[in-house]
Amino acid sequence: MKPILEDLYLGRLYPLEQIVPQNPEYHSVNQKKSDLMEILETKLSAEDYQTLEEILELDCDASVMEAFASFECGVKLGVLLMLEVMDIK
Repeated sequence: MKPILEDLYLGRLYPLEQIVPQNPEYHSVNQKKSDLMEILETKLSAEDYQTLEEILELDCDASVMEAFASFECGVKLGVLLMLEVMDIK
């Protein structure tokens, strides 16, 4: 196993891209989203569908920001836990 620090330094570590939810419903939920988007594409005008895609893009951006905040919080908690266990002040 390569050191995490080396992978991080060399830009080979992408936690967000490596995380795939293990919930068994994950893939079916994404498939339902795709199916509904196809239905809406036929029902909405091109302009309205474009607006919907923009909303979904913004939602995706917000999700990435939330994932980063969760990751940051987890790292901070992990470091604090290590400091506590090592009795470092």
